[in-house]
Amino acid sequence: MRVVISAGGTGGHIYPALAIINKIKEMEPNSEFLYIGTHNRMEKDIIPEKGIPFKPIEIYGFNKKNLLKNFQTIKCLFKAFRDVKKIIKEFNPDIVIGVGGYVTVPVIVSAKKLGYKTFLHEQNSLPGKSNKFLIKYCDLIGTSFPSSLKLLPKGKTILTGNPCSEDALKRKAINKSELGLSETKKLVLIVMGSLGAGRVSEYMKKELNNFKNKNYEVLFITGKSSYEQVAENKYSENIKILPFYEGLPSIMKKTDLMVTRAGASTLSEIIALNVPSIIIPSPFVANNHQYINALDLVNENAATMIEEKNLKEGTLVEAIDKIINDEDKLEKMKTNLAKLQVDDSALIIYKKLRELIDGKNK
Repeated sequence: MRVVISAGGTGGHIYPALAIINKIKEMEPNSEFLYIGTHNRMEKDIIPEKGIPFKPIEIYGFNKKNLLKNFQTIKCLFKAFRDVKKIIKEFNPDIVIGVGGYVTVPVIVSAKKLGYKTFLHEQNSLPGKSNKFLIKYCDLIGTSFPSSLKLLPKGKTILTGNPCSEDALKRKAINKSELGLSETKKLVLIVMGSLGAGRVSEYMKKELNNFKNKNYEVLFITGKSSYEQVAENKYSENIKILPFYEGLPSIMKKTDLMVTRAGASTLSEIIALNVPSIIIPSPFVANNHQYINALDLVNENAATMIEEKNLKEGTLVEAIDKIINDEDKLEKMKTNLAKLQVDDSALIIYKKLRELIDGKNK
């Protein structure tokens, strides 16, 4: 299979793209890939490090605050269309895949106009602006959450789940002792993203003191930008602080309750690994989509939610205590999470790609 794939800007787009690539490699080892991404964001470093051929293009999102900058943005967009059209024609793929981010717009539009099969994947419950625009240029759309099916065209939208869930299941569980944790006590894992969340981290500096003498342990992964401000304080022995951990699902497999943002990939891992959670959606994302993501779990009683604006001293500790010490509640959450699982997400996507290429998709 010859594949052009594009996703950019955030790990929430890039890592599902990598999961799709890995599944295609597994199923068809001789496949060839070309990844088209932005010239100045995360993918420019992550993708080449994985040994995947990478073509950067200069492209920017529209600036709502400085309208003059949009003239340069439009100029770059027209050039991106010309460059991408040439790149795709030279590579001559069997299929072109978009996995989110504005960089996918010239890729999918150009591919469709050139007559290539196109596939989109939407990670969030609420489709992003790029994917909304690209609906008419794609042959098939895969969604992570059932609620998205109501927002996208019937007939060319299918529930695939998020392909990151398969990668999570393959991870080996850690020995908690490696992190200085007890193998017998329950574990509460608190994670606020790879970069951290300033306001929440400031809140946690005080709130962590309220976990003293609890019958469970707390591992707070602050994010790199917030680590120093949190770690400067001293906490009780049942609290551990880390700036970052590569391969978080390895810890999640030993976690009894997780406190997290509502990024699509994280929620897909929570569902796949059956981890009860308290979700604190980021209020600073486009269209408040993390709140919408969280509702997919909360409405099924598979998680609880606290909005960031409602965090006061003792709020989080009280919410954790109510869940972690209630075995029935934990089990009900796990049962309801199991109902949301989409098994073999990446495999479902691979099979649909194969059907599109072979002309069997209806």
